[in-house]
Amino acid sequence: MILTQKSEAKKGNITPEMEYVAEYENIDVNKLVKLIDKGLVVIPKNISGHSKPCGIGEGLKTKVNANIGSSSKIDDLDLEIDKAKLAQEYGADALMDLSTGSDLKLFRKKIMDAVDLCIGTVPIYEAGVVTLAKNREIVDMDPDDIFRAIENQAKEGVDFMTLHCGITRDLVEKLKSAGRMMGIVSRGGTFMASWINHNEMENPLYENYDYLLEMAYEYDITLSLGDGLRPGCLADASDIPQIQELVNLGGLVKRAQDADVQVMVEGPGHMPLNQIKANMEIQKIVCHGAPFYVLGPLVTDIAPGYDHITGAIGGAIAATAGASFLCYVTPAEHLSLPSLEDVKDGVVASKIAAEAADVAKGLPQAWERERTMAKARREFDWERQFNLAIDRSKPRKYREKCELDDDEMCAMCGEYCAVKIAKGDF
Repeated sequence: MILTQKSEAKKGNITPEMEYVAEYENIDVNKLVKLIDKGLVVIPKNISGHSKPCGIGEGLKTKVNANIGSSSKIDDLDLEIDKAKLAQEYGADALMDLSTGSDLKLFRKKIMDAVDLCIGTVPIYEAGVVTLAKNREIVDMDPDDIFRAIENQAKEGVDFMTLHCGITRDLVEKLKSAGRMMGIVSRGGTFMASWINHNEMENPLYENYDYLLEMAYEYDITLSLGDGLRPGCLADASDIPQIQELVNLGGLVKRAQDADVQVMVEGPGHMPLNQIKANMEIQKIVCHGAPFYVLGPLVTDIAPGYDHITGAIGGAIAATAGASFLCYVTPAEHLSLPSLEDVKDGVVASKIAAEAADVAKGLPQAWERERTMAKARREFDWERQFNLAIDRSKPRKYREKCELDDDEMCAMCGEYCAVKIAKGDF
């Protein structure tokens, strides 16, 4: 009989995945079991056993996801595989394949063969590709194609899926008079809202949610309930459509948890600094404590080319206030498909945000890393500093560029180094 991590936790049973996560997180495994049972922690892991277990949620380290994938304009499998490997090298905990190019099944297989991170997808993208291949418009998409894509990807070993279940027909009507500046910026959200508007029918993922839960249970797919109406600019943040969709998702979270299906909720993309904390708190209340997965949030709209920085600022605040999972933002956001360098910069920026939040939350492992780095700096132990750094190569290059003979100084302060002058005195 197939059992999910959630159903096993309800029975008090400890799975190998729970043992792995407990050891990695340095948390008591029985405490972890209770958190999973309550829906406060998820371990996205398909029953196929492909990926390394990754715990996301309350009391655990903030996790980072990296997006990769082909587009209809750039379809380079080798490049995306290199991005996946690079993201793993720099500390990503998960990958989402957002491909809309050719041969999506082969693409996913190659990515899964290249890394052992947990893998996420957005199945409606594949349904859209299938629809266009039939010379039909997205709004003519067959709902069966959506569920077929979900089932096929589940069989292939996908661990979590973004599914835009909270966009209802009623909400689409209300959105028309909401006065948004950016409208809908979620690609999957646009697919679904446009389909609802064109066909004057209810969202099939919402209407057939029980069937979706059955499929998710069978493969232990973690549902990542998508924020299809997330704000696409600061001016749209915390508006009625965003909050109404979140309320809809809260009801769907409860139904998933009652069905022993693992579930998390996706959150806003653009948001002023002063609204982030309140949004995290609202989500935790409305969505029954389910782990929150945020894109950024980006805290200003006027920094194209630097959105990995604006996203990291928002991500640090969001994770400190309760978000469990940060989706990286690269410098290419809003501009182009990211390069290898963009992927690295995006992962590193999000890892910085995650570490800052974990320190603020008092996680022992984070504080141990910080104290160890301080000791290495005090002792001028450069090699240890490099090894502790999120990006090990960049600080080493800066150090080597100095060409100093004295290890107890840097080119910035030289013989006036405060640490060296006061060494042993304080």
